Amino acid sequence: MAFSQGTAITYYIFLVLFVSTGHVAGGCYKAIVSFGDSLTDTGNLIRMSKSSNAYVMSAVLPYGETFFHHPTGRYSDGRLIIDFMALSMGLPFVEPYFGGKTTGDRSFAKGVNFAVAGATAMDISFFTERGITNRCTNASLGTELEWFKQMMSSFCDTPSRCKQYLGSSIVLMGEIGGNDYNYAFLQGYPKEKIVSFVPKIIAIIASAVNELIEHGAQTIIVPGNFPIGCSASYLTHFMTANTSEYDPKTGCLNWLNDFSEYHNRLLQNELDRLREQYPDTTIIYADYYNAAMRLYNSPSKYGFKNTVVACCGGGGPYNYDGLVDCGSASSTVCDNPSSYISWDGSHLTEAAYKWIADGLLKGPYTTPQINGECIFRSPKTKLSDS
Repeated sequence: MAFSQGTAITYYIFLVLFVSTGHVAGGCYKAIVSFGDSLTDTGNLIRMSKSSNAYVMSAVLPYGETFFHHPTGRYSDGRLIIDFMALSMGLPFVEPYFGGKTTGDRSFAKGVNFAVAGATAMDISFFTERGITNRCTNASLGTELEWFKQMMSSFCDTPSRCKQYLGSSIVLMGEIGGNDYNYAFLQGYPKEKIVSFVPKIIAIIASAVNELIEHGAQTIIVPGNFPIGCSASYLTHFMTANTSEYDPKTGCLNWLNDFSEYHNRLLQNELDRLREQYPDTTIIYADYYNAAMRLYNSPSKYGFKNTVVACCGGGGPYNYDGLVDCGSASSTVCDNPSSYISWDGSHLTEAAYKWIADGLLKGPYTTPQINGECIFRSPKTKLSDS
């Protein structure tokens, strides 16, 4: 690849500015190890469901139509934030842990994804005891950590090699916890009681981060929650004639976004505590909330014409119906997903995820900044280019 002198100098200055913000053994991340739910799942749920023949909506078109041109188990029309992260770091798309073969037959040298659509931070028993159901999966963050330990025991032959692998990887811890709130809110559980979930969920995330550090993780990204008050599923469920409950600029429900911000504040406080406990570990907060809110606040700036209305759904003011899945015979899908932020009412489009990833990788939506030495951008093709 030939650089002009001016371009090469600009690119060098860009790298120098970012290199100073972090470090990792060997200079760059060798793999991505991921945990989470449908915001990060690259195919685990559909593979787990094959044995039971359970219906998974991400296994049918139009899921995957934009980039892959077929369903991959990703809950979007195309790529997710984790896919753009891998692309920016020169790594392949992160393999789902359940890839159709036994772990001993596969190589996770460049990454492994334990995220499962529908997964919660808290164990399924917590919800069962409260009459809250998870019809998607029994998997929780604890389950994913057990899979991680099983994989590591067969993947690397000595503890030192396991630590070396994890230490040279970037660990993506979620987003996780969103479903804990989704199931409760959308099944009518009292808001006051859901608020009491937050410290428990934060403690579970912190415990998982602590465990991964003990296993050798040196760089961990911990995302906050998205603004759920802008989600078509929530906007439909909590629709009200009281206009004072909506942000007049975005159309989002203020009290639900306040709830997301409450979760995020507690999470950031806990990450500060972990940084003090582990000063030699880079613990990065990924501000999914504000990286997304800029799209709702200035949609035309980022090429969006539709913000809170879903591209694919079952009709209604927000094109969302909890009884009509995207991809079912009764649903409709928009002609141009790239002009929509919302994909199916609960998840975002590839176009939205691309801009969010751009804000995380280039700044300012991570604290501290992701190590720029490991972020490759061709001078001719930036991440945000279409």
